[in-house]
Amino acid sequence: MSLRERIRMVVSRLRPSGNTAQRAGKSAVWLGSQNVLGRLFQLTTLAVLARLVGPAELGLVGIALLTLSAIRKFTNIGLNTALIQKVEEDVDSHLNTTWLLEIARGTLIFGVMFAVAPYVADLVFSEPRATALIRATALSPLLLGIRNPGVVYFKKNLEFEKQFVYKLSGDATQLIVGIGYALVEPTAWAFVIGYVAGDAVKLPLSYVVHGYRPWPSFDLEIAKELVGYGKWLTGSSILYFLYSEGDDVFVGWLLTPTALAYYQYTYRFSNAPATELSQVVSGVMFPAFSKLQSDEEQFRDAVLRTVRVTSLIGFSSAFGIIAVAPTFVLAVFGEAWLPAVPAMQVLAVYGMLRCIGRTFGQVWKTIGRPDYITKLSALRVVLIAIAIYPMTAEFGILGTALTVTGIFVFPMMPLDVHITARAIDAPARDLYYEFVFPLLASLVMWAVVRSARVALDVNPFVELAVLIPLGIAVFAGAVLVIERPVQWNVTDEFKQIARNIVS
Repeated sequence: MSLRERIRMVVSRLRPSGNTAQRAGKSAVWLGSQNVLGRLFQLTTLAVLARLVGPAELGLVGIALLTLSAIRKFTNIGLNTALIQKVEEDVDSHLNTTWLLEIARGTLIFGVMFAVAPYVADLVFSEPRATALIRATALSPLLLGIRNPGVVYFKKNLEFEKQFVYKLSGDATQLIVGIGYALVEPTAWAFVIGYVAGDAVKLPLSYVVHGYRPWPSFDLEIAKELVGYGKWLTGSSILYFLYSEGDDVFVGWLLTPTALAYYQYTYRFSNAPATELSQVVSGVMFPAFSKLQSDEEQFRDAVLRTVRVTSLIGFSSAFGIIAVAPTFVLAVFGEAWLPAVPAMQVLAVYGMLRCIGRTFGQVWKTIGRPDYITKLSALRVVLIAIAIYPMTAEFGILGTALTVTGIFVFPMMPLDVHITARAIDAPARDLYYEFVFPLLASLVMWAVVRSARVALDVNPFVELAVLIPLGIAVFAGAVLVIERPVQWNVTDEFKQIARNIVS
């Protein structure tokens, strides 16, 4: 059998089919591969630009991306989420209306960004050089608003092999164009041009990978239905920006663009493993939960098993990053970025909590209570607003990181657990139980890796090459030692995922 035939056989085997568990398992492979490769492309771009362009220029990029993110969040009406949540498999009747709403939203975002760019750059961040970057970045939502609305079926029907091609094509384009431009002209424009180029490629590709062809027809009743579902998601999207990126805005306003680059880079790299996992959970488990919501026992079991897996990977990723952060920053970014290490270590804990918390959010959306997300987000925003100024003024970006992470540890995570336990009709201790053993195994790994890092005195690239496999090996060993005596059985979950994939 030739290599091409083998590849075709594997791809055919992995096309989502079978029951809900099997489809979710195979979809997790595609989505996980997409997120790993996509994040690898993105982080490679960021790492190369960190050395070629430097933190001061990348701080200007941060201002442009924050502006884009803010306007996107404030105009998010959750159209795709509403379509995915619907029990009906066929939502073609809704797609033309969705397409026109998305075009209107993309045009609105472009117009607003173009108009407010000088005011944001001058008055908020005192960096007039960011004006042109903000306006150029505004092309992204304009392009994505015109894309094929049929791409919603990739998530709704768990067809993530198509999503894989669609998403990675844009990420690969951004990497090639961004780095290529930086090699010729190492400025902030390298990132922005690569970013817009990625979306420019995804626009025509969306019509290639899905056969739906939209037509400009608008149904007011369908629009009311979609917006009615998404109104709570709009509120939660705004609040999500305030508590997840409001700290970035605050750092850029109170400190400097260089400090903003430090903070954004440490956030992205420290949260990368947990972010990718949570995106897999969000992308796969929300459709899967929606299909199981009528069976209370299966739904509860699926939630607990999902938390078990996310906790395992979330804890291990966080403690691994904490252990290797100084070596990683020195090897990948260079000595100029070392002041960002303490914030990176704190934000790794934040990434772990986000990873676990996103599972809870999918549960609330599945049971038709997206308002829980909005209300808890509002509480988090208030608490952050109270603490962020004195902490940042006193400790810089480390104070900002401590603020957002500390509030997530308490009171937000206990509230998330309590509400989720009530939603699935289970004791809260069942959810907390899933945290205990991943924490123990992660602490063992952290202690061993940290000791090895202190003992080693070699080139940082060599040191990193030693510490990462050492951490993986120690963590895997700790899991195997712990799980049998206490009947944790977490490896059974991964075996079941594998069976769902190959069955």
